[in-house]
Amino acid sequence: GALIENLNEQEADIIFIKNIDNVAVPKMARQAGASKKLLAGVLLQVQKKAFHYAALLDADGITGDQMHEIENFLRDQLNVRFSDNYSGFSLGQQLDILRDKINRPIRVCGMVKNEGEPGGGPYWVRDPRDNISLQIVESAQVNFKDKNQSSLFNDATHFNPVDLVCGVKNYKGEKYNLLNFVDTAQGFISEKTKDGKPLKALELPGLWNGAMAFWNTIFVEVPLLTFNPVKTVNDLLKPAHQG
Repeated sequence: GALIENLNEQEADIIFIKNIDNVAVPKMARQAGASKKLLAGVLLQVQKKAFHYAALLDADGITGDQMHEIENFLRDQLNVRFSDNYSGFSLGQQLDILRDKINRPIRVCGMVKNEGEPGGGPYWVRDPRDNISLQIVESAQVNFKDKNQSSLFNDATHFNPVDLVCGVKNYKGEKYNLLNFVDTAQGFISEKTKDGKPLKALELPGLWNGAMAFWNTIFVEVPLLTFNPVKTVNDLLKPAHQG
């Protein structure tokens, strides 16, 4: 989670994020590169529309039809969910909500089919404020004593290989302050060892969990061949890590 500050210092228009243990040998680069281009293409396509609508919201004379068009874009393309009482708000309040929802960094997250690897996955999450959004949830965030939560996590169809493409600037070319989109109320307890002794550690919100909690999120299925983690020494014997 502390890495969000490093990410915040980058000036690039688009940032690719990948787990350090998910790097294969060069002969796999072409296939992995095609997947990266796909994710970037999705980001650029959606971001272009988001920039157009963000500029429209800042201009005078927006019509009701245009507002409905933006609402549909947010709902269908950026997976934004509006509160049940949204339609009862005044026009000014609705405009403020639309500006708030669309003026956020965007992340396109590659997801692979779940084959039992340890780690997190893509879920719809309802937060304590009753807001619903797409989030990447780690096992450490799940209460496995709750049968419903345990079932939802174990029955996941997809897995998070940590393969993200991020758009971190607004339509004016200004970089977002990414620290404004962190859910500081989040965090999780992980199990670690020190000097051979087990301990529990309270960690900051994970980089792609709480640290990106208020980003606009898109999940895209990517080929399993792009996911080649090294969790044990035996993983180095797999073809993706053989020169």
